[in-house]
Amino acid sequence: MTIARGVAIAALALAIVLVALLLVRGANTHEYDLLFQNAGQLVKGDDVQVGGRRIGSVRTITLTDDNRARVHIRVEEPFAPLREGTHAVIRLTSLSGIANRFIALTPAPNSAKQLDDGATLAAGSTTGVVDLDQLFNTLDPKARKDLQGVIQGFATQYNGRGKEAGETAEYFNPFLSTSRQLVNQLTQDEGTLTDFIVNSSRAVTAIAEKRDDLASLVGNTNTTAAAIASQDAALEQALGLLPTTLRRANTTFVNLRATLDDLDPLVDASKPATKELAPFLRELRPLVQSAIPTIHDLRRLVTTPGANNDLIDATRKMPALQRVASPTFKNSTQALVKSQPVLEYIRPYVPELTGWFHDFGQGTANYDANGHFARIQPIFNAFQFTNTPAGGTLVPNAMNGRFNDLEKYQNARCPGAASQPTADGSAPNLDDGNLGADDCDPSQVPPGP
Repeated sequence: MTIARGVAIAALALAIVLVALLLVRGANTHEYDLLFQNAGQLVKGDDVQVGGRRIGSVRTITLTDDNRARVHIRVEEPFAPLREGTHAVIRLTSLSGIANRFIALTPAPNSAKQLDDGATLAAGSTTGVVDLDQLFNTLDPKARKDLQGVIQGFATQYNGRGKEAGETAEYFNPFLSTSRQLVNQLTQDEGTLTDFIVNSSRAVTAIAEKRDDLASLVGNTNTTAAAIASQDAALEQALGLLPTTLRRANTTFVNLRATLDDLDPLVDASKPATKELAPFLRELRPLVQSAIPTIHDLRRLVTTPGANNDLIDATRKMPALQRVASPTFKNSTQALVKSQPVLEYIRPYVPELTGWFHDFGQGTANYDANGHFARIQPIFNAFQFTNTPAGGTLVPNAMNGRFNDLEKYQNARCPGAASQPTADGSAPNLDDGNLGADDCDPSQVPPGP
């Protein structure tokens, strides 16, 4: 035997020894007891997992004095030793199996205190499994019967439709993919989605505040739908006439298109004028707002509950009023026509009449202990004016001749002739020629300069 062969045989023997030691010794493990309300159909050899990875197994299952399940497990390093705060849950790999349970551990933080080998996790740190039978046992007989009906309904739904169900399953994966894309897009637009949810919440809150109005709206809609349903015959007749109406309206709409084309020049010409429309509407808005009470009062003026108290009632009485008022209006019209020449003659004398009222008011402004008083003494044609080199004198007229002279000298004065003629010719006033020689004499003016 050569030296090289001897070295090779020795190395192989050393490797075999090391493997045997590892197999015999195994990995470093730690053992613990877990207390559960029930073992949940765990069996010896079931896995102990952390995050879906097997880190140990169930060694034994015994019953405590208080009828709880004590499950003895072995956990391998580096996931052991366990620490205080570790939680154990019995889980199922599927609902259809029986002995397919495992224990899932939720390790405590590394900063927690380590548990000694053989330590026990109390029932407060463990959670038992919930079997499907336990879920069904919570249902009352009626709920179980309804659930059976649902399952039987699914069976009826898919009976003979295996191909369609297969196609549905085929498209289920793309549906999930597109849903994932949708969720990703929503995640990217999280701010927009948040604003949408907040605004939707505000909208729902505003609707909730108006729930009485909304309830009234729903009630009125129901009443409207009932009224429409009660007229089903008329509605059917209207729907029967609708196609003919639409055919006839088609021609009208076609002609309307040409009319709209002809209106384009009008619209183009109206655009410059509409530039000022917006400022006008802004200025009009306060007026419209302030007119709301007026419109409200106007509504009450037009129609008010009761008899003979609004414009509608007045309108109903208009025919009788018209029969009475027609002769009156006719006579009034004739009176106005006949009085027009009189009014035209009096109109230029309005300043004299106004001056008389003014002077008369001053005359009656005096008062004594009994109040205001007026001393009135009408005197007509008391003097006559005589021109003299010194400027003229007033000569008293005899008492018995005053009225005769009044008729002789003051019977046709023009407007403004109560004072001397003005330099600009505005007095006496001939009313732009409407007063002629038969109406007044412009030469009759007071004596003096």
